[in-house]
Amino acid sequence: MTLISQSILAQAAVTIERMGTDERLALADEISLQQPSLLASVLVLQRMGASYPEVEVVLNLLFVIYQAMKLSGYVWPVVSEQTQETCLQRLTARARFQDGLSPELAQEAVAQQIKNHTEVFLLAYVHGTLGEHDLLAARTDPEKYLLLAALNLVECVAATKALKGQSTVAKRL
Repeated sequence: MTLISQSILAQAAVTIERMGTDERLALADEISLQQPSLLASVLVLQRMGASYPEVEVVLNLLFVIYQAMKLSGYVWPVVSEQTQETCLQRLTARARFQDGLSPELAQEAVAQQIKNHTEVFLLAYVHGTLGEHDLLAARTDPEKYLLLAALNLVECVAATKALKGQSTVAKRL
C-alpha cells in the first residue's frame, strides 16, 4: 500500500524547490535528528568518490522524501542501519539479476519493479530525477554508489512500518 501519494510527493518537491539555503540547512539538521542513518548514507557518498554536484542530487532526493514523509500523516520510526543493509542487499540482488539482461529486458524489469513497488510514486520520482542528471547508467563506481544510495532511500521508506497518526516523521521507539 502506497503511503506517499502522488499529490503529497508533488507538494514535497515544490516545498523543497522553494527552500533557500538556510531552510535547507535547518531541514538537514532535522533529518540528522530524526533519520540519522538516512542522512549518513547520503553524506558518505563524497568519501566514496562522488562529486559534490552528484551528492547534491541525492541529498535533494532525501529532502523531498523526508518532506513527503512529514506530509503523509504517518508516524515513521527511525530507519535503522540494519533496515538499510537489508534493503541494500535486496537492491543489489535485483541489480545482479538485471546485469545479464539485454537492454530491452532490463528496461522491462525496471518498469515491472516500479509498477509493483509499494511506494511507486516515490520510486518513479527517484528514477526520473536520477535520469534527468544522467545518473542511471552507473558507468563508474561513484555513480553506482549514488544510484544504490538513492534507490535504497526509497526501499527503506517502503520497508519501514509507518503508523497512521501524528504528523511527525519519527517517533523514537
